[in-house]
Amino acid sequence: MNLELANALIASALEYRRAHDMKPLTIAVIDAGGHLVALQREDGTSNLRPEIAQGKAKGAVAMGLGSRALYARAQEQPFFIDAMNALNRGQLVPVPGGVLIYRDETLIGAIGITGDSSDNDEACAVSALSAHGLTAGTG
Repeated sequence: MNLELANALIASALEYRRAHDMKPLTIAVIDAGGHLVALQREDGTSNLRPEIAQGKAKGAVAMGLGSRALYARAQEQPFFIDAMNALNRGQLVPVPGGVLIYRDETLIGAIGITGDSSDNDEACAVSALSAHGLTAGTG
């Protein structure tokens, strides 16, 4: 993951958002080590959105699962997800919108999107990855 790709993914996600008349978004892209590479917050989003976007992405990388799978796991094992969130210093947001990014089956990072419904956030992420020939890990 590099800055050029991260910014391109963000631009593609925002293009999808506009084409589908969704609410303003905040988008974070991190590398495979969980480090923030790029973040953009559209006008009209609330002040906690950057942390939510990063929490979706960082939680996905930390657990090796897309945040949709983390959501399902939180339903089944809430104490486990609470413990993992504590170990990850509160940076695990277990709702859809955090998507692992694979290039040729190699994990290169994750994208976290927040601002609309969680399902729409995830759809933006998947669309952005697909537009760049990358594979999305949602589950």
